[in-house]
Amino acid sequence: QVQLVESGGGLVQTGGSLRLSCAKSGRTLSNYVMGWFRQAPGKEREFVATIDQSGGRTYYAESAKGRFTISRDNAKNMVYLQMNSLKPEDTAVYYCAATRSPFLIRTGNVVDYWGKGTLVTVSS
Repeated sequence: QVQLVESGGGLVQTGGSLRLSCAKSGRTLSNYVMGWFRQAPGKEREFVATIDQSGGRTYYAESAKGRFTISRDNAKNMVYLQMNSLKPEDTAVYYCAATRSPFLIRTGNVVDYWGKGTLVTVSS
């Protein structure tokens, strides 16, 4: 059984930074492509970033490019999302996601496992 547990969310001011972490238990992390999604109040869940099994390839939503960085440490079974220059519109619950597909995650349809999320609030 694969479990994903996010941490690192909180309240931050506009322009600030946060680092989200996702701890994975169960099967070896390196078997999975990983990603981050977010869901703002009253909106649908949306893709944020994804990283391949080795960490060599990444892909970001337009809203995240240049501000967010996804990374992973397979030895520690951890995935991270470094978020800089945060804006109020980044306020959302952020979810860690894993897929057994060999392709980078672009939509939630390919996700096999979800975490329960961590709340990020950016004040103006």
